[in-house]
Amino acid sequence: MTDLLKFNNINLDVLTETYNMSFYMSYMAQWPESFTVAEAPNGDLMGYNLGKAEGDGKLWHGHVSAVTVAPAYRRLGLAKTLMENFEHVCVHTYDAYFVDLFVRKSNHLAQSMYKKFGYSTYRQVIGYYSGDDPEDALDMRKALPRDKNKESVIPLDHPVYPQDLEW
Repeated sequence: MTDLLKFNNINLDVLTETYNMSFYMSYMAQWPESFTVAEAPNGDLMGYNLGKAEGDGKLWHGHVSAVTVAPAYRRLGLAKTLMENFEHVCVHTYDAYFVDLFVRKSNHLAQSMYKKFGYSTYRQVIGYYSGDDPEDALDMRKALPRDKNKESVIPLDHPVYPQDLEW
């Protein structure tokens, strides 16, 4: 829990979505197995993954709320390790059909990284990110072994709005 107070070197990065303390605490309380922190030998936090399980029936899945690596520790394969760890939890703990995440439509670097990890764009969510600079999101998904026919990643042929999201 004290790790939350060390997030500044990671969360101050402009590419990182940040949340209030109660948001992190609720994830830690409800899905502790999906909240992973990578720590350097000197005690610095290198990155973290924040995930959860949600959905019903064939929509039962793991959701990545945040995966981020501090600038000093990028390009070391840490994001891949954090994602693989979460995917392992989704398969072996949650028995999920897929993993999904939302990424800003303008964040081509992250989209490229997720594609290398086996994710594909499922749908566009119009106006998902609000605030001073509203932006659409891409819902990217990766089918897990339980989804033998990979139905969960067949792309929608039309965009949706945040109010249309299942969860």
